[in-house]
Amino acid sequence: MGGTMTIPPAVVFGRLAFGPRAAEPDADSGRPDWLARWLDRQLSPDLSSDGHDDPEVERHLVATKLRIRYPAGDGWEAVDEDRPLTCLGQPIEALWPLAANRPAVAGPERQRPRLETAAATLIRAVYSRWQLREVLVDFWHNHFNVNAAGEPAVAAALPVYDRDVIRRHALGNFRAFLEAVATSSAMQVYLNNRSSRAGAANENYARELFELHGLGRDAYLNALYNRWRDVPGALRGAPDGYIDQDVYEAARAFTGWTLEDGAGLGGDARLPVTGRFTYVEGWHDGYQKRVLGREFDPFQSPMADGHRVLDLIADHPATARNLCTALCRRLVADDPPAGLVALAARVWTESRSRPDQIARVVRAIALSPEFARIRDAKVKRPLELVASFARGAGIDLVPTNALLGELDGSGQRLFGWPAPVGHPDRMEAWLGAAAMRRRWGLLLGLAENRWETGAIDLATRFPAPLPAAAAVDRWQGMLHGGEPEPATTAAILTGMGLAADAMLTPGTKASDDRLRRVAAFVAMAPRFNQR
Repeated sequence: MGGTMTIPPAVVFGRLAFGPRAAEPDADSGRPDWLARWLDRQLSPDLSSDGHDDPEVERHLVATKLRIRYPAGDGWEAVDEDRPLTCLGQPIEALWPLAANRPAVAGPERQRPRLETAAATLIRAVYSRWQLREVLVDFWHNHFNVNAAGEPAVAAALPVYDRDVIRRHALGNFRAFLEAVATSSAMQVYLNNRSSRAGAANENYARELFELHGLGRDAYLNALYNRWRDVPGALRGAPDGYIDQDVYEAARAFTGWTLEDGAGLGGDARLPVTGRFTYVEGWHDGYQKRVLGREFDPFQSPMADGHRVLDLIADHPATARNLCTALCRRLVADDPPAGLVALAARVWTESRSRPDQIARVVRAIALSPEFARIRDAKVKRPLELVASFARGAGIDLVPTNALLGELDGSGQRLFGWPAPVGHPDRMEAWLGAAAMRRRWGLLLGLAENRWETGAIDLATRFPAPLPAAAAVDRWQGMLHGGEPEPATTAAILTGMGLAADAMLTPGTKASDDRLRRVAAFVAMAPRFNQR
């Protein structure tokens, strides 16, 4: 609990939220126990309204429209319109025709679910009152990454994956989460398990289940051992890690886990074409198996082999270390202290049967002395940069196609990272020269409303004329959440060619243009980019 009395709210909101929101201080921020009270609310969000969003987010989702445009083609007419976000609440069977391309539609229609989910993600990051949930949703989308930009069937399944898998389980129990991911249409397509059959088991999903989703790369021991019985602890059913034999056997356990995608079942029989998860007993390899030193008897009840693999993965100590390291890396530092990881892993293990396992671990991390002590050890990724600037500058942000395109070009293509590892979560990946130029372009474009995403409400923040130096300092206070840094003020004034005492008069075009650019330049400073 040591962090509750020393950590400033701006630091908390920079890590456990998408930044502080302008003119919206936390009601408990003056209390010694304010962080614990804030966590109590954030980790138990009121999701009674159909399980997903608060009213402000719902209003923005309903109001948002994205452009869709394409020429006439083989079987379809030309389209050029602003269309509401119609995919987000749809069940998989309503979206699956886009995956099956029956009837054939233009490419932009097949990518539409990804764009709508990306727009909704940005809206929630800016407006949701459940900020910590949104931070964790972003984390889990990277942990259980699927590439919706590279596969139309994954794009079609993405709204359901986001809504019913990632969001539903982001604060919940990891074992339940694992099964929701394993049976999701998006993951079944992305890692090819829907095509896995007895005698031809596809290893893609099983390998990533061990290497990324569960035990982690550090627990891959194949370079040291090539027989299961040689792995330390394996003979007593508690191996230190996994080898290729475990992956092969686990792949067999998941044969028959598939989708209703119209595949043939023999003769004239075919699966329906709904995109829903299903289990085909005839495709399952029912013979005995051995995974992580545990014997699987042959011909178990339907899906029992796969369920047991998920049990073993979820309960393994290496999974606790891997997931807690990743959570600490996301919330605290690129190289989190070993003691903090150990604390989180202990809470993870003690809570493994609880429905709020993940929430308990996050709470322990956030209230740890290490969370309070370590500062400026992370850098914002582009999504965080955009959302935190909109929140801090008071932009009534409206996602547009142009802004989503700029985010794609920044290196963080939402739901479009090609490799299963997800977007990088270390600073060096986001601080190269090209990456920095794209970051600065995002901030300046938002400040100047280049992409029609919403203007800064300058009248509220600058009701009277003021010297340029005071304007820079005021923006630092709003965006940095602390006392202004004289060196930052001097650098911005020099770069803009402004004298410290030059008067800026809000309401005039020249002064308003300068005030917007000052906001962007303040946000380009290292202090705003750190979290």
